[in-house]
Amino acid sequence: MSDEKWEPQIVGFACNWCTYAGADLAGTSRLQYPANVSLIRVMCTGRVDVSHILAAFAQGADGVFIGGCHPGDCHYISGNFKTLARVTLTKKVLEQFGIDVERLCLEWISAGEGGKFAEVIDCFTSRLRELGPNSAKPKLGQKT
Repeated sequence: MSDEKWEPQIVGFACNWCTYAGADLAGTSRLQYPANVSLIRVMCTGRVDVSHILAAFAQGADGVFIGGCHPGDCHYISGNFKTLARVTLTKKVLEQFGIDVERLCLEWISAGEGGKFAEVIDCFTSRLRELGPNSAKPKLGQKT
């Protein structure tokens, strides 16, 4: 048996204009947060499809983080509202697969909120540690 402590794997989708810049600010400010998240920069969270989120879980993610501009501040006008609707739908799908909806995190983080980015990632990682490994991983990849 391994002595290594389990750590959750998080796939993160971050808006280029806000959350990704906030993550960059957290890094340049040398703010400490867990290195469990692998960020994917997207031009807008409105481009993150339900299939992208499900694919992340199917490929082994213990959690998925989506970070975008605050409502009303989207560079593409309504992208973050589309994201909110998709996340709501995705949570219903996750329930059908037996995946705890707490494994999907949506936050609005602006470019100037590096501290908030670090705090959100820290809290989400802690929540996933409490939930443990995603036991439903094989269910998404099975063929019917």
